[in-house]
Amino acid sequence: MTPVKDVEVLLVEDDPGDIELIREGLDDAKILIDLHVVDDGIKAMKYLRREGPYNASARPELIILDLNLPKKDGRDVLLEIKKDEKLKSIPVVVLTTSASEEDFNRCYELGANCCITKPIGLQEFMRIVQAIHDFWVTIVKLPAA
Repeated sequence: MTPVKDVEVLLVEDDPGDIELIREGLDDAKILIDLHVVDDGIKAMKYLRREGPYNASARPELIILDLNLPKKDGRDVLLEIKKDEKLKSIPVVVLTTSASEEDFNRCYELGANCCITKPIGLQEFMRIVQAIHDFWVTIVKLPAA
């Protein structure tokens, strides 16, 4: 039997409440998830490029990205990821408070793999996190690290 390996997920989110909800939702999963969290766009790129304090970071197999981040906007982070030959194959799920069609169109143009509006209610938020997990971790074959 093949040993089960953790799925490496990078969460780029600055809202502590959302971080906790996402962590909780992913913890309920039957598959092991190694969740790494950074709270701004500059840290996200340092993490992905293994710079500074992130020089030993694991390459994520999935990125969950908020758009409205401090220091470097999520759209800029997405653009950098998808322009980088070493990073562009990592799927990026945009999870944002925005419901703007313009925001979603722009994210898809930049290479996002999917865009989801964060729901307001707790149960709906948890349902969305579970759906992200079910699709991206249990159904989809993610690129090798």
